[in-house]
Amino acid sequence: MVSYKLEKAIDKFDLARRANQILASHIDIALDQRDRAQIALSGGTTPSATYKQLGQEHLPWNRVDVFLGDERWVDPNSDASNALMLKRTLFSSVPGSEACFHPVPTPPVCSSVEEGAESFSLLVEKTCVGNPPVFDLILLGLGDDGHTASLFPGSEAIKITDRWTTVCRAKGNDRISLTFPVLSSARKVVFLVSGSNKKLALQRLLDSSESSERTPARLVAPDSEVLVIADEEAAELV
Repeated sequence: MVSYKLEKAIDKFDLARRANQILASHIDIALDQRDRAQIALSGGTTPSATYKQLGQEHLPWNRVDVFLGDERWVDPNSDASNALMLKRTLFSSVPGSEACFHPVPTPPVCSSVEEGAESFSLLVEKTCVGNPPVFDLILLGLGDDGHTASLFPGSEAIKITDRWTTVCRAKGNDRISLTFPVLSSARKVVFLVSGSNKKLALQRLLDSSESSERTPARLVAPDSEVLVIADEEAAELV
């Protein structure tokens, strides 16, 4: 059974501050233990303030490999691109810009979303040790429908256990995502949850009787305790 620890923030500003401190600390710990650290970050709007702060932390970023947990099948210059969001926040200035970023292959690098998913899988395998590949830290979001990364309720993607990446079609976009075996193999998993529209999803995530079919985020099951950082609006019911 997955063990969760909930840390409540007063508001979105406190949420970003706490998340930044926790992420920086875990990156620092990983680099104390290994020559390089591999982290996977979530997209969306919630973590952008955190990434802006994290990019100012004086860490040895040149030893950090940064991935995305998922990406829309869009041009990297599209406003819908998670990679562009990272470039505008975490990588916008030194020292964060010194990190080694491994974007999900999207157009025009790959001609199809399936080719992009396969290329991304090979990139993860090449960079991370283990089978499944092991990230030192994975930051995840939580959708109001209970999805995380691009692993949505009712999709075939949530059933994939023999591949490290998958294609998912949801909310008008083709997407590429890490699969649950990879998410669950991380040394540390952190969920970042904000807003009143997430309160029911967060309640379900923390409910041991909740169905993982309805709330796929519950399929993230690492050996270590999962940290959930949520603001007061998201944590209203827990």
